[in-house]
Amino acid sequence: MSGYTPAQAAAVTGLPLAAVHKAIDSRLIRPRTKRSGATIRRLLTKEQLVYLQLEAEGLRLLPVGTRREIAESIQRSPKTDKLPVANATAIQIEIGTARRKVESELKRLVHMEEMIASDPETMRGTPVFKGTRIPVDLVADMLAQGATVEEILEGYPTLNREKVAIAPLYMRAFPRRGRPSRRLWRGKTRGRKSFPLRNLLRSA
Repeated sequence: MSGYTPAQAAAVTGLPLAAVHKAIDSRLIRPRTKRSGATIRRLLTKEQLVYLQLEAEGLRLLPVGTRREIAESIQRSPKTDKLPVANATAIQIEIGTARRKVESELKRLVHMEEMIASDPETMRGTPVFKGTRIPVDLVADMLAQGATVEEILEGYPTLNREKVAIAPLYMRAFPRRGRPSRRLWRGKTRGRKSFPLRNLLRSA
C-alpha cells in the first residue's frame, strides 16, 4: 500500500478512530492528502502508524510537545529502536516492539484482503468471503450483537474460525458508508483494552 487511511490505522493499532483523527488534527502527525474526484483522502505512512501504536500503548499521557517530537523523530529515523524522553533522565521510549506489532498487523491486513472479494455484479459490491455470498459486515454485526463463533459456524458452515475472527477487523479497516447496521443479534460489544504508560517506558 502507498498509504493507510485513518480507519486502517485504527484497525492496525487498536487506537479509537476519533483518537487517530485527533492526532492528525493536532498536527502530531501530518498525513499526505490524495484527491479522488470530489473526495480528499488522508493517507498515513507506516512510521506514522508506529507512532499511533505508541499512542495506543500509553504515549498519550505525555505532554503534547514531547509526543510531537517523538512522532517527528520516528519519521526521520524509521529504523530507530529507542528514543530518549525529553527532560527525563535515563528514560527511553521503546520503538522496536511497536514497529514489529504494526508490521505484523499490516501483514494480517493484507492476508485479510486476500480472503474477501467485492464485485459490483455480486450483491452490489458488498464485501463477501471469497467463494461464498456471505457478507463480511453480517458476520461482524452478529459478533457485535453477542453471537458466538460456534453459533455463526453452525449457521454458515462454509466459513471457518479465521474468517469469522477477521470480520470485525475488516469492517473497522474498511467501514461501510451510508448503510445501516444489521441488528440480528442482541448483546454488548466488549470495550477495548488500555495499556499503562509503564509498558512503554524502559530505563536506559
